Amino acid sequence: MRILVIGAGATGGYFGGRLLQHGRDVTFLVRERRAAQLAQHGLAIHSVAGDANLQAPPTVLATALREPYDLILLSCKAYSLEQAMADMALAVGPDTAIIPLLNGMRQLDLLDARFGARHVLGGQCIIAATLDERGGVRHLNQSHSLTFGERDGSASERMQRITRELSDAGFDARPSQTVLQDMWDKWVFLASLAGITCLMRGPVGDIVAAPGGGAVALALLDECRAVAERAGHAPGDAILQRARGVLTEAGSTLTASMLRDLQHGHAIEADHVIGDMLARADPQRAASSLLAVVHAHLKVYEAGRAGAQSV
Repeated sequence: MRILVIGAGATGGYFGGRLLQHGRDVTFLVRERRAAQLAQHGLAIHSVAGDANLQAPPTVLATALREPYDLILLSCKAYSLEQAMADMALAVGPDTAIIPLLNGMRQLDLLDARFGARHVLGGQCIIAATLDERGGVRHLNQSHSLTFGERDGSASERMQRITRELSDAGFDARPSQTVLQDMWDKWVFLASLAGITCLMRGPVGDIVAAPGGGAVALALLDECRAVAERAGHAPGDAILQRARGVLTEAGSTLTASMLRDLQHGHAIEADHVIGDMLARADPQRAASSLLAVVHAHLKVYEAGRAGAQSV
């Protein structure tokens, strides 16, 4: 199976690198600068699950795509999705399957509109990773799971082929017959964590220690839960109990990656993670919701960042 990984950042580099390490036919679709970096330094993975050093991993530029691939792992940030879809268009053939690993749900609508729903599976990953100064992937904890599945829950023939290809490749490959619910469960938690840590500009432990901080975090989680329920994907009790525990853990140093991006002046996924959740909320309650406050806060940051870049 020919696999194209869109991007060789922390997420794409990790999962694509693991697949390549275990003998899969993997090519990374990258920009010229990243292609040169990988050619010079290779793709290094530093992880408690085992290190890897992949010399000259196969890369391709969008202008050099000529043939379709069997499977595309889409690991870009949401704000790069439109460009990524344009770049990978020639790699999508009649039988190509696309597994998007973005957070949220809006990517499914955009990919369906561009390539057709039959090409697009559900997908998500759970990993904490970053790139070092040489472009190597540093895996920051023990989680490295990739969940994927047909959106109708079927155990299709292509799902069986993809499962065989992704299994036993150095990470937790998790075929799912409830992948849409899995994606909603993650989104509800992520929007709550990103929302509260960005709004308060601090880790969970500091928020919980502040007067009323824990209650605000739980109120935001309940708003996100209500949005999921309105969409027909309410999280189960066990999922919610786990989320409440994480969001109210005393002394926790946990923050969302969105906060870290914000603190470093980087682009953030404000509209995709928070704005789209707000857009799916009950319109009679949305205007005065915590989600609206968080979204406005993030949009002010984005406006300031854009202004600073234009100077």
